[in-house]
Amino acid sequence: MSNNLTVHPKGLYVLFFTEMWERFSYYGMRAIFVLYLAAKATGVNPGVGWEKADALALYGWYTMMVYVLAVPGGIIADRLLGQKKTVMLGGILLCIGHFILALDSLQAFYVGCVFIVLGVGALKPNISSMVGSLYKRNDPNRTKGFTLFYIGINIGAFSAPLLVGYVGETINWHYGFGLAGIGMLLGQAVYIWGQKYLKGIGEFVPKQLDAQSGRIAKVPLTKIEKDRMIVLGLTFLIAIVFWGAYEQAGGLMNLFTKESINRSVGSFTVPTSWFQALHAFYVILIGVPVAFIWNQLRKKGKPNSTIFKMGVGTIVTGLGFVFLAKAAYDASTLTSGQASMLWVLAAYLLHVIGELSISPVILNFITKLAPIKYVSMMMGLYFCASGLGNKLAGVLGEAAFEDSSPFAIFVGITVFCVVFGTLLIVLVKKLNALTHGADVEIESDPVEAA
Repeated sequence: MSNNLTVHPKGLYVLFFTEMWERFSYYGMRAIFVLYLAAKATGVNPGVGWEKADALALYGWYTMMVYVLAVPGGIIADRLLGQKKTVMLGGILLCIGHFILALDSLQAFYVGCVFIVLGVGALKPNISSMVGSLYKRNDPNRTKGFTLFYIGINIGAFSAPLLVGYVGETINWHYGFGLAGIGMLLGQAVYIWGQKYLKGIGEFVPKQLDAQSGRIAKVPLTKIEKDRMIVLGLTFLIAIVFWGAYEQAGGLMNLFTKESINRSVGSFTVPTSWFQALHAFYVILIGVPVAFIWNQLRKKGKPNSTIFKMGVGTIVTGLGFVFLAKAAYDASTLTSGQASMLWVLAAYLLHVIGELSISPVILNFITKLAPIKYVSMMMGLYFCASGLGNKLAGVLGEAAFEDSSPFAIFVGITVFCVVFGTLLIVLVKKLNALTHGADVEIESDPVEAA
């Protein structure tokens, strides 16, 4: 396998390490965000002391804006700076934001969050677009490059809750925020060092000007491009549904695990934030096997299109909430008031199987379907849709503590995801036709290519 790593451009590994540390900073922040806000304002490691619903409300707005700002981030890259320089700007803003969060002040917390929102908005859509630019559109290693990129960055997402979460929960919340900032600083250093491997990638390309008016020439979309844009629009809707379910992890599931799950292993109590590492752990563990299974199904002539994968992924993600519903039921009926952590472990596993059928393939799908002149903007719109999904996750979390219950929310998410995913599978042939063959690749074995 190691010899086959050379099939990928060196620039992929620069972007891989940059994104790995950016995700370390983001998921470190995500792991302790609502825990810090909901923690008592007095004691050894005081938090803000907010009500759970209020903490989840801010969590929803924060995680939404982190991704919604990807739209102007993509526009800035397309029209002013190019992807490479916009990623650089985003990294600088993220470093500033995290170190402001290290200050023990609620005002500093707000200001730091603003810088992080701006930083992720500039970095996230453009670094993903740069990965696509490393390969020709029908390169058989293109999908494997995205898979490697996706699995790799989960190393950062896995280690962050363990390190940042432990420091934040057991020592000092603001030390945890500062540790996340050190990760981002390392990512920025890698990106600066690796510029020599990114020559010609993500550079600013001035728009073509009309010879008579001197204005940007507006080239209308072709019929094929319009059809593909329709599919991309549906893809963004899928993203809202998926992330609305998946991002319960940082909000409702985080608080539910803290209060309603037995986290004791012998004499040791597992920190709540450590459960946030499960997503990334499972991605690293089963990422290649899941890709291998999809590839084998393709070789046997089974349905394997991106839309079909996303439909299956949505259903599987929804089924993960069956285990959480069982945990919520047990917690409400058992005298201890706490359910087994095995239900949470099983739920996270199904969520990741669903994730691997949706998130990495969407990134590749966008770079294949979007007109070249709109790739960064379309990537920004995808992350905007992800942000709306995050806000939906926050709203559902609020409802669990104000108008409903965790059990009802978990059951509702299950039903909606299963129905929505099934509808996608029913319509898959019609939707595939609208891609006009852009979703067709000559695949090689994912284990060998990665």
